[in-house]
Amino acid sequence: MAKRKGLYILLISVHGLIRGDRLELGRDPDTGGQTLYVVDLLNHLADNPLVDRVDLLTRQVYDPAVDVSYTKSIEKLSEKAHIIRVPCGPKRYLRKESLWPHLESFTDQTLKHIRKAGRSPDIIHAHYADAGYVGSHLANLIGVPLIFTGHSLGRVKRRRLINKSLNHDRIEKQYHLAQRIEAEEVTLDNAELVVASTLQEVIEQYGLYDNFHKDHMVVIPPGVNLKKFFPQDINLKKSPFFNDLKRFLKDPTKPVILAMSRPDTRKNIMALIHAYANDKALKEKANLVLVLGARDNIRKMPAESRSILTELLLLIDKYDLYGHIAYPKGHESNVANVYRVSSKLKGVFVNPALIEPFGLTLIEAAACGIPIVATEHGGPQDIIKACQNGLLINPYDTKDIADAIKKVLSHESKWDTWSQNGIKGAKKHFSWNTHTETYLKHCQKVIKRTSQLGPDILLKNRLPVAKRAIITDIDNTLIGDKASVQKLLSIIKRHRHELGFGIATGRTIDATVKILIEWGIPIPDVMIKGVGCEIYYGSQLIPDKAWSKHINYRWNPNEVKRLMKKVKGLITQKASEQREFKLSYDVAKNNTHLISAKMIKAYLRRNNIHVNVIFSHGKHIDILPLRTSKGAALRYFALKWDLPFENLLVAGDSGNDVEMLIGDVKGVVVGNYSPEMEKLKEEGNIYFAKGHYAAGIVEAINHFDFFS
Repeated sequence: MAKRKGLYILLISVHGLIRGDRLELGRDPDTGGQTLYVVDLLNHLADNPLVDRVDLLTRQVYDPAVDVSYTKSIEKLSEKAHIIRVPCGPKRYLRKESLWPHLESFTDQTLKHIRKAGRSPDIIHAHYADAGYVGSHLANLIGVPLIFTGHSLGRVKRRRLINKSLNHDRIEKQYHLAQRIEAEEVTLDNAELVVASTLQEVIEQYGLYDNFHKDHMVVIPPGVNLKKFFPQDINLKKSPFFNDLKRFLKDPTKPVILAMSRPDTRKNIMALIHAYANDKALKEKANLVLVLGARDNIRKMPAESRSILTELLLLIDKYDLYGHIAYPKGHESNVANVYRVSSKLKGVFVNPALIEPFGLTLIEAAACGIPIVATEHGGPQDIIKACQNGLLINPYDTKDIADAIKKVLSHESKWDTWSQNGIKGAKKHFSWNTHTETYLKHCQKVIKRTSQLGPDILLKNRLPVAKRAIITDIDNTLIGDKASVQKLLSIIKRHRHELGFGIATGRTIDATVKILIEWGIPIPDVMIKGVGCEIYYGSQLIPDKAWSKHINYRWNPNEVKRLMKKVKGLITQKASEQREFKLSYDVAKNNTHLISAKMIKAYLRRNNIHVNVIFSHGKHIDILPLRTSKGAALRYFALKWDLPFENLLVAGDSGNDVEMLIGDVKGVVVGNYSPEMEKLKEEGNIYFAKGHYAAGIVEAINHFDFFS
């Protein structure tokens, strides 16, 4: 392993088309400000001497509809900065709402990358809910602190869609918001630090969550790339963007009202058009220029984008704006030139969004010397307060929008002052150097605060070298039919030279050993006990102390017990079922319809308790430390012994086995499974056997041709 020189930071942004240059901003709803932010963060962290290595992990895409650059496994941006693309689900490009079933695979592929890197990251920073889901699993598995940036949040989106009178079923079908919101809650559970862009975002957006805790939040405004965005006098005749505008405008030398965003309802571009078209003085004073992402053919765009651009064309015709409005198909990836042309024409940059979480384009415009007019809802308040370079507007009032634009364009001295203020303010308050220095200070605080080390996943030690392993639950999976057990044991014995064998069970050690002896099953190589809260190796039952240390994180069993006493309809299981890292309950028969894992999670989160809740067989509830589950223990075991996930055959029958079965392992559900396993039939790599108990495992060995 190479000598450590500085921090290794792992950034995760699962969706969107991400590459080192020529970002296709505005191509679709998934390729917007987030992709620009993570690439800029990657580059500027790599420039800092405190950082030894920074990798940005995203999804690998093979799709003739997108550029071939997104197929490249590793894109090296500098000696210390890399974009790593990992396989995740189908090869084609998918919208983010379609990625949820494939995130376990993304997690497993990321663990493979960590092994190749030769060291665990010091920080994992997840961007958006899907990456938060992945980052939470990774952070828990390898004992690394997690930082989260939501960029946009599901609860906020749900409110907005409901306000548009969309019904719940339609919202859920299109956006999968219940899954997204739960992922955000889980991520907030796990994150040591949440990075927000504005105080408004902290209070009004993250404040909607059960797991909102203000002491975990920090506001670090995004930076602007001052090497790219700066004032520069240009020759308009030589500008491709200006020459493109000439195709649309009668008098292209007039000041411009520039708006630049992806075609999204929230961006409120139609209000700007109405404001411009209904103000004769404004129409005479300036041209309206709308840069709404990049497009080739409106008919081939996503439904929302197609609808907005169609409405744009209809409004142009309604108000007869031909010669007064430009709507080019793109900006040739040179966004800075767009701002400089607008500045040269003494224009104004307008962001009329209904709500703008931050407003990176506002800072870019400011850095290039354009005064701004922006929505009063969200981040623009902080930007204009810091830079003193424009006016806030009510985005619902078209007259207010028009009046503010006229104020900027009608006073040359004020325009000059605001232009200079924006240049100075962007440099002082919103540079990437300022951002990364503040960011790294918080990273170091987080690392110091979580100085408890996670397990060393990179070194083999006790388990004999094996090419593959079979891991199975005991009750109702391994045992139930003695003839089938003996057949499975003969297969294991025949392949013992290359095969590891393990069990995962909720039973105590004594109960496990007793049942194994009764069924003639030898002590396995590994035992995952207590729904994942304990790991033992070999016939000597050597405990994995590193795992115990790893999961003893935010674990407060006494407080959990106190709170759970207040939940009516729960029965505490007998003392022998309670473990150091497991509290177990049964749901009373007449309360099974009232109590769920989701309800208990929400209740504990509101009380700042961070745990994992497992519901199985329709009546058993296990409450475990946040980092604990059978799935997490299984992946820890595989990493520790350097076993590829696809070389694990994992068998189960009930809800507490689910996490073991998903991802890149070869999962098998035996024929006598519990009803809660039905949902796994949608997972492509999980085999539902016809045979019951061990016969189902033998059947799966043949189905997968496991020893080929």
